[in-house]
Amino acid sequence: MKELLILSGKGGTGKTTLASAFIKLSQVKAYADCDVDAPNLHLVMKLDKEPLRSDYFGLKKAFINQERCKHCGLCQNYCRFEAISFDRVNIHACEGCGVCELVCPTGAITLKDNIAGELMLYQNEVIFSTAQLKMGNGTSGLLVTEVKKEMKKHANEVKFAIIDGSPGIGCPVIASISGVSMIVIVTEPSLSGISDMERIIETAKKFHVKIAVCINKFDTNKMLTQKIESTCKKKSIPVIGKIPYDKAVIKAVNDGKSIVDIDCIAKDAITNIYYKTLDLLFE
Repeated sequence: MKELLILSGKGGTGKTTLASAFIKLSQVKAYADCDVDAPNLHLVMKLDKEPLRSDYFGLKKAFINQERCKHCGLCQNYCRFEAISFDRVNIHACEGCGVCELVCPTGAITLKDNIAGELMLYQNEVIFSTAQLKMGNGTSGLLVTEVKKEMKKHANEVKFAIIDGSPGIGCPVIASISGVSMIVIVTEPSLSGISDMERIIETAKKFHVKIAVCINKFDTNKMLTQKIESTCKKKSIPVIGKIPYDKAVIKAVNDGKSIVDIDCIAKDAITNIYYKTLDLLFE
C-alpha cells in the first residue's frame, strides 16, 4: 500500500483542507486522521454510518487501596511527578512508572489499565480510521500507530491511502511518518511557517521518504514565499505548488465542505498540486 501523508509544522496551515481535497479528488478507498488530539477530518467527509468504537488503553495508572493503606507517606515521597498527595493519586499527573507500587510496604498500590482514548473505524464503501485522545493523557504516538494499524488491517487490498497527520514534530508526527511512502508538507509565508517547515523537513529526512512542499496563501507575503522556495531548493525539496489566499476556502470550511466541492481559484491550485503529487508518489 502506498501511503501519502499530509503534514504541517504547526496547526492552522491548511493541512486538513489539503488532505480532504486529495481524498475527494482521488476517491481513495482508505484514509486516516492521525491528529488524535483534535481530529476533524470526519467533519468534512460527512460519513453516514456510525463508526465501530473501541477503547484505547494508554499508560497504566496507580490506584491506592485505602483499606490496606497505612498512610506512611512513602509513595508521596518517592513520586517524582508529584502525582500523590494525601494518599490520593492524580491520574493526570501519574506516569505509571510503578515506583509507588514498589516502595509501598503494605501492597496497597497497584497499577491498573487506564482508558486514554477511543479508536473509531468507519467501514462503508471506504475505510476511515481515526481516534480521539482523552484530555490530559499522553502516549499520543502510540494511539497514532493504532489508527494506522486499523486502517491497514481493514484495507489490506487497497493500493493507495491518504493520511491526515498531526501538526508539529512531536511523537504523533513521528508515528505518522513511520512506514509512509511520501510526505507533502503544507506551509505558509510567515516566519513561524518557515521555521516550522524546516523543522518538519529535518525530521522527515531521517525516515528516508519522498518529501514535497506546497505553499498555502502564498500571495499574502510574496517575499517570504520566495524565501520558502529558496530554502526548499537548497534542501533539494520540490515545491509542487502554491495556493492563493481565497475567502471561499473559509466559507467551505465553515460549511463543513471540502474545497473541491465548490468552484474557486484555490480548488484549481489544489487540483494541480494533487496531480503533481501523484506523479512523484508513483514515479
